[in-house]
Amino acid sequence: MTDAPLLLYVVKQLELATRARLDAVLKESGVTALQYTALSVLERRPTMSAADLARASFVRAQSAADLIGALERRGLIERRTDPDNRRRMLISLTAEGRTFLDTYDPRVEELEEQMLADLGPDDRKAFRTFLDTARRALS
Repeated sequence: MTDAPLLLYVVKQLELATRARLDAVLKESGVTALQYTALSVLERRPTMSAADLARASFVRAQSAADLIGALERRGLIERRTDPDNRRRMLISLTAEGRTFLDTYDPRVEELEEQMLADLGPDDRKAFRTFLDTARRALS
């Protein structure tokens, strides 16, 4: 038996630490870490359904409805009817949402750089590969 904590525990500690730091970076904007995650997902995938956005943002459907409503009220996203399925709504960033990300993405990238500061390029690449592999194994 080892005295080292389970890797799952270490991963959770990292998640909590990054979430707290991300909340601090975003505090002045009034946008939460979960809302920022949704906006950054929409930046990479410009049009999504609410269900797809919920899955990609790691939230349940009810939480996604609240999150989407808050972002829409702030003018950061918009919903429109899917022309191929009139019962489905598509979500995308507004110009204001893109401006928000232009302002905050560099701050978030700085936070990530701080997290990885002691890792060289090869270790960073390996770290990402290991995390992606672990994520896929559990999905």
